Amino acid sequence: MTYTEKGQIHCPTATEDVMSKTRIYATSTEALADINDGATIMCGGFGGAGYPHNLISGLADRKVKGLTVVANNAGHEALFAYGGVRKVVCSYPLGPTSKGFLEVLDRGEAELELEPQGTLVERIRTAGAGLGGFLTQVGLGTELVAGKPLIDLDGKQYAVCKPIMADFALIKAWKADQAGNLIYRHAARNFNSVMAMAAPIVIVEVSEIIDGYLDPDSIHTSGAFVDRLVEVGK
Repeated sequence: MTYTEKGQIHCPTATEDVMSKTRIYATSTEALADINDGATIMCGGFGGAGYPHNLISGLADRKVKGLTVVANNAGHEALFAYGGVRKVVCSYPLGPTSKGFLEVLDRGEAELELEPQGTLVERIRTAGAGLGGFLTQVGLGTELVAGKPLIDLDGKQYAVCKPIMADFALIKAWKADQAGNLIYRHAARNFNSVMAMAAPIVIVEVSEIIDGYLDPDSIHTSGAFVDRLVEVGK
C-alpha cells in the first residue's frame, strides 16, 4: 500500500504485483547471467517437446561447470560437450540425444541418479507444494530405491522419497503475457508446469509474448512463479 502525490491510498492489484516481479530479457545470455558453477537446474521437456533449446545453448555458451541437471531426459549435448555437468537426475538416460551423457558417464566424469518417471515428477511437485516428501512402493527390491529410507506402514513397506528443489528452472512455453503468465502448447506442458513451482528463479523461453494479458481461464502457469522471460520466436 502506498500514497499518491495527492495523498490518495493506492492498493496494487495482483497483476501489478506480478508485473513488478517478471522481467523480459532480450537474450538468453542476459537471462542466465547469474547461473554459476555448481548450480542445480531443472530443465523442462519430454524429448524435444517443451525443451528449452535456446536457454540450454545460452548456458553452454557461458561454459558453466559442475551443474546438477534435473530433467526427464539426459539429452543435454551442448552441456556435456565441454564437461559442464556433474550429475544428472532423470528417468530416461538413453535415446538418440543422450550420446554425450553416456560417454561422460562411462568415463566416470558424471553421475546418474535414476528415478521412475512418476516418482521424479512427484518429487518435483512436492517441492513446489512445500511438502516434506512422499511414500511409494515403486522400485522396491531394486536399485532404484538404494539409499532411500524404508518404512513400514499398515503392514506394507514403502520407500521415502524426498522433494527435489533446484536453484533455477529453465522451461519453455508457447505464449506469455506482460505479467509472465504462461500457456504451453499441447504435450509440451509435460514437466514444465511442475518445474515452474520448484525453483526460486524460473527462466522461461517463450515463442511469443503478447501485448496485454492472457485470458485467466487459459493460463497454465501463473506469472507469480515466473521471474524472467526471453522471447525466442516460432
